[in-house]
Formats: sequence, C-alpha cells, structure tokens
Amino acid sequence: MRFSGQHVLVLGLARSGVGAIHLLRSHGARVTGVDSRTLADLVDVQKLVEKSEISYAKDVDASLQGIDCVVVSPGVPATHPLLQDARHLGIPVLGEIELAYLFLRGPILAITGSNGKTTTTSLVGHILKEGRVASQVGGNIGYPATEMTAASTYQQWNVLELSSFQLESVHQFHAELAAVLNVTPNHLDRHGDFDSYAAAKAKIFANQRNSDWAVLNGGNAASAAYAAATPANLAVFQGPAAQIDDDWIELFGTRLMPIRDIRLPGKHNLENVMAAAVLTSLAGAERSDIANAVATFQGVRHRLEFVRNRNGVKFYNDSKATSVDATVKALEALDGPLWVILGGLDKGGSYLPLLPLLQEKAKSALLIGKAAPIIEEQLRGKINLQQSGDMATAIAFAASQAQPGDTILLAPACASYDQFRSYEDRGDQFRQAVEQL
Repeated sequence: MRFSGQHVLVLGLARSGVGAIHLLRSHGARVTGVDSRTLADLVDVQKLVEKSEISYAKDVDASLQGIDCVVVSPGVPATHPLLQDARHLGIPVLGEIELAYLFLRGPILAITGSNGKTTTTSLVGHILKEGRVASQVGGNIGYPATEMTAASTYQQWNVLELSSFQLESVHQFHAELAAVLNVTPNHLDRHGDFDSYAAAKAKIFANQRNSDWAVLNGGNAASAAYAAATPANLAVFQGPAAQIDDDWIELFGTRLMPIRDIRLPGKHNLENVMAAAVLTSLAGAERSDIANAVATFQGVRHRLEFVRNRNGVKFYNDSKATSVDATVKALEALDGPLWVILGGLDKGGSYLPLLPLLQEKAKSALLIGKAAPIIEEQLRGKINLQQSGDMATAIAFAASQAQPGDTILLAPACASYDQFRSYEDRGDQFRQAVEQL
C-alpha cells in the first residue's frame, strides 16, 4: 500500500499514534491526527501542529471527507463511531501494527499472552543480544513498532510484544515465530467475552506458513488449543520443546540449566524462561548463550520489582499486574504475610480467584481507585479489607501497620487509567512514595 500523496487520519494519539504519524509522513502522506483529548493535553502532537506538519481535530469534530485511509491506535476500540463510519464508506482501516508490518524488513518474532509477555519479550531480547543474534525489540513493550521500521534490516529479528488490542486489527501481518504464553480472562470490558478475547489473540498466527513456528504453552489449555489455528510447526513448552525435570530446565530433550540459576521469582517465571529459551533457540541462539543470558537477567521494571527493605518490611512493585490472573501469579511468588494494594480501573472480570491466596497469605487488601467498591462487594466478609481511596493512603496505612517480615505489594489486578497515566506511572508513583517513607 502506497501512502505518498494520500490523506490519512490517525485515530488515537498516544505514543503509538505519534509513531504512526512520523512513519506516514516519512512516506509522503498528509496526516490529520484525531483524539478525544484536547490539543493542550497532547504535547508531542501540539508541536507537530505548530510546525504545520499535521492537522488536528477532536474525534467528535473529525470528518472523513477526503480521507483515503484511517490508522487506528491500539487503545481505540473497533466500535468507535469514526471507525464504523469509515468501514461503511469503504475507507481502509489499518491497525498500528499492520501499518508497521508494511514497512518492517526482516523476520518477525511475536509474543502475546494474558500474562508474562513483557518479561518474556525482554528476556528474548536479552538472550539474542548476549548471543549476538541481530535483533531489535518493540511493540506493546513501550517502543512502538512504527518506530522500528527505519532501523529494520533483512538480517535481523523484529521482536514484538503484542496485545489483544493490537492483534484484533491485523490482516496481512505474518510472524515467522509466534508465541502465545497463556490465555486467561482479561480485557472483557473491551472484547465482551472470553471467546472474543481468545480469538483476538489467535490472530498472531494469521498468515503463518508450514515453514514457520508456533510456540504454545502445554500447561494452559487455551494456549495449547491454538495448535489448530496455524499450519506452522509446533513447539510446546511445558511439553516436548521445554520442560522442568529434576530441578533442571530441559530444552528440546537435553538439559539447559538448573532452576537455581534463574533470578526471577515465581513459578510463572519458569514458564516465561522456557518460552524464551524455545523462541531464541529457534531464532538461532546457541544453548550456552541462552543459559548464560537467563542467569544474568534480573527482570523488568514494574514486574515483581523489589523496591526496598524498610525496618524489615519489604516493598514490591508489580504495577504490571493489570489482570486478576497476573495478581494471582504475584501472590503465588511471594511469601506472606502480605499487605496487598488492589484496585484501579475495572476490566470486567471476577476478583474471586484472588480469594484463596489472600486468605492464606494476606493480612489485608487495601483497595484504591474506581474498582474498589466492586472488589469490596465480591470479597467482603472473607478477608480483611481497607478502603484506602488512593495509593499514597494505602502505602501510609500499610507501612504504619506492617511488622518485620511482612511484605507490602502493589499488584492491582486492574488497569491504571482512573488515577494514573499508565501502569508505568502507577509503578513510578509507588516507588517514589515508598522511597520517601
């Protein structure tokens, strides 16, 4: 698809939208940026408008007259009126990942899952770098795929973390290596039900060929079921491709490394290591390089990140735990007693799966954000709950009550957008508040 001389509307102007604007302009397109926020709230976009590089309209005022194509950012649902109107008028609608795919040179290694995709994607990038396998990393991990195109070459891997929001709009996208780490209920407020959410994840296998590889989790029924969704070769971790035997990780039938060498806490991270080992082995990394790189990997920010020990009380930042299942994994990974900060923007699932671990390990759950009343309604009378309102209040209360040996954990099980700009902002504010105690 050629964009030179075309008038393209970019809907949604967070970082991925700005990346799309730069990519489109570099290929000769005229761009109108559209967002629900005012221009004053969009600093990067405002600079482009002031330089007359793009035009801008609020979504309620935007017109499709004269528009040749619409590019939609992941955060914008498919039900947005502008997108419905565009489809009705026959105007092509491209997702941000689909746009990037048109210009990415080199093979693609794509990773999705309800949990663990940021850790696994980061670990894959670390292994490939340490193993001197040419690659670059981006996507949902914070560096938009549209910003990766200029540096891409046919001799390197493009490692992409992909969300269901990004995948639901793909059409031509093709990944030579595609992995689904797990699928558990998440984003039901966006997708409506679990089947629709799982179908969006399945699009990572769109257009795969019998020379490609699909990496699946034999310990997760929904992931394993995708075997029928692709003609690619199958590599199953927690299965024949990688498994744990006698406290060792085995990779394709032979020992790779002892579990004691892995620094990442929690059983779920053993699954992430197995997935990364399979993917990087298929991408050309040597076994010794994989083992050495895993042993030096200390994790990613906002994912079970140790913040400090204050008077014998440990603080962990797991702001990336934006789903109930991710919070379950955090609770499994840490020993009690725990003070757990829950809440934020509700995503439509049940909080009851948290209950057994909270009853076993938690002294209290401190509730914040818009989801607090929903969580309280589901868990009231079954564990100790504290309505805290905001995170600073929750931290102050927990810190005043915690005893040496306790752990204060931010693992919200919710999105962050009610009180914070992003889960990174939420994690940064947690760190700052804890460090100032």
